[in-house]
Amino acid sequence: MVTKNKSLPLGFHDVSAALDGSRGRVTAWDRWLARKLLVLADRPPVVLVLWDGEEIYEGRGTPVGRVRVRSRRALHRLARNPNLEFGDLYAVGALEVEGDLVKFLETVYTSIRDGGGGFLRRRLARLQERPRPNTLRGSKANIHHHYDIGNAFYALWLDRYAMQYTCAYYPEPDMTLEAAQEAKLDHVARKLRLKPGDRVVEAGCGWGGLARHFASRYGVKVRAYNISHEQIVYATERAREMGLDGQVEYVEDDYRNITGTYDVFVSVGMLEHVGVPNYPALGGVIDRCLTDRGRGLIHSIGRNRAQFMHGWIEKRIFPGAYPPTLREAMDIFEPYEFSILDVENLRLHYARTLSHWLERFERHQDWVEREYDRAFFRAWRLYLAGSVAAFTTGSLQLFQIVFARPRDNDLPWSRAHLYGS
Repeated sequence: MVTKNKSLPLGFHDVSAALDGSRGRVTAWDRWLARKLLVLADRPPVVLVLWDGEEIYEGRGTPVGRVRVRSRRALHRLARNPNLEFGDLYAVGALEVEGDLVKFLETVYTSIRDGGGGFLRRRLARLQERPRPNTLRGSKANIHHHYDIGNAFYALWLDRYAMQYTCAYYPEPDMTLEAAQEAKLDHVARKLRLKPGDRVVEAGCGWGGLARHFASRYGVKVRAYNISHEQIVYATERAREMGLDGQVEYVEDDYRNITGTYDVFVSVGMLEHVGVPNYPALGGVIDRCLTDRGRGLIHSIGRNRAQFMHGWIEKRIFPGAYPPTLREAMDIFEPYEFSILDVENLRLHYARTLSHWLERFERHQDWVEREYDRAFFRAWRLYLAGSVAAFTTGSLQLFQIVFARPRDNDLPWSRAHLYGS
């Protein structure tokens, strides 16, 4: 049973006062602030409804969303730093979004991206959004914050097949989440051209579903590294239940400490936690552990243009996270002359995955609020909905990069192996 983890910085105690702040009469200064917020966001078709019911609108055409601001204090906090404060104010109920949350966020993201917003505002946002470092100690703290909050929490809304907290693959659009996650694992396995007896090392294994799938379906041996204690405990128990003790080994350690020699390197959803300064070191680990004919795949959230993670996500949900561009990711491969064989972008597959997660998560509102609190539920709801919007609007991408040694000529002549039965 999950218990409330008071060590997690999601208490929002410093924000709750915005609910009780002065409501009073709306002043000319309040109206100016509200209009300025909308102008800085390039006039999205969104109405701000102030605490006395007055509506402020600076958009063009018919409004598609409404945000209720519960108090003057909430408005002032929002104006101080919309990137950081919107999420906190939403979490405690000082802001309410009326209507479809995902559609609202898509509208705002598109407006801000297309409209710019001024050098000073962008510069201030960048200074406040710098990710926490992913040193050996820092990575442990960052992973604990996001992943060690109870396996039962994630089991509420992740797939029941393999507990995959990464993008699924939907070759058929109407697939269930479970079927799409299984299809993702097979898609990765085909890209790696797994064969019985291969030795596989996985960096960042989550709850261990990929390792179990590879071992049981493809006859390989997998050693998987992860620094989340709760995930390692869960993964080890599941492997034992499935009789895979001799084929799968879960190691509670950092990817930088990988030892041994392997035919295959795979990492699905871990690069976001590495940090660009550590990419050459990751490449060195891969170079050290792969055989002369070794091959690998890295699956990661990414961007088309270098940009820090959203400040509120970094602060409250995903500390230390950074989604790289393909150019930045090349710092892993170029120093060691790895050849890139294939790059695929599954952006819309991740939007669909997140939509499935959000739907399941919302079904369990009562459980989450009971075990954590209401603000925790609303914060995670915003995080999941915002992630859907980030992928549908193209703010985020999902890259799968396949690579091999430069002198390996044992390569497929077509892509037929990727889509075979």
